[in-house]
Amino acid sequence: MPNNMTLSTDSIFLTNDVEGFRECREKRTTSKDTMSAILCKKGYIDVYYHEEMIRINKGDLFFRIPDFAHELGPYEMSPDFEFSQVTVSAAIFEKVMYEHMRVEPNWYAKQEFLKEHPIFHVNAVSQDFFNTYFHLLALQLQDNLTEYRVQILQNIARAATMEMLNYIDKLSVLSPMELSRLSVNQSDYTFHEFTRLLQEYPHEREVQWYAKKLNITPKYLSEICKERSNKSASQWIADITVTEIKHLLRETTLPIREIARKMEFPNASFFCQYTKKHTGLTPNHFRKQKQA
Repeated sequence: MPNNMTLSTDSIFLTNDVEGFRECREKRTTSKDTMSAILCKKGYIDVYYHEEMIRINKGDLFFRIPDFAHELGPYEMSPDFEFSQVTVSAAIFEKVMYEHMRVEPNWYAKQEFLKEHPIFHVNAVSQDFFNTYFHLLALQLQDNLTEYRVQILQNIARAATMEMLNYIDKLSVLSPMELSRLSVNQSDYTFHEFTRLLQEYPHEREVQWYAKKLNITPKYLSEICKERSNKSASQWIADITVTEIKHLLRETTLPIREIARKMEFPNASFFCQYTKKHTGLTPNHFRKQKQA
């Protein structure tokens, strides 16, 4: 494996080369549609972010989630700057967060914490974890013959993201007071409550239903969702529903009719139409494709 390299697919970009970093910043990376992790191994880099210049020093891990309010601005690196960078699409990050919120009640607070505190000084063990994931991604990106290459790449990226969320737990940085501060506040609180309801009632598919639960209008709920995530409430509902459908088709052997009943669709025919509309495949075709 070369010392300096830049490798990529449509959804993953990996580099430890300065020219690769510039390419990613100037041609591919925006705060709106990607998540990036940069481990500084030597020297430093100054980056304008959240309306201030921040410095990433040796041993620091910079972790930027898709952020619709703040984009990365100008940067300046030291002559001896050495690093490893992994950038993945927002879609992969969102899949991780969808899965994480099913078991983690404070997933939204963690996400907000990362926006406010994007730099961690990580110990040697955590650096080894990052380097291992980087190495695994590089190996897969160079192996064009792997039949399940895309799925493997996405799973490695998902595992690396969850490792970062786990690292936040290890740091014990989110006290009850911090959780409360991050989770409560006007539109933030409403958005947090909406995502909590999505978790609690994954089979409800009407914006009006959630808006009524929150004592607000459907229009206002969608405005809040757009403000916080650049996605409407209906998009959030559809994404959660489709994620659940895909899970049941991939991970269970339940008959299609039973899945439709479990998801509270009026009948199997309507369920099949919904699945095809949102995945491009009928439930049977989707299941067969994933089993192939």
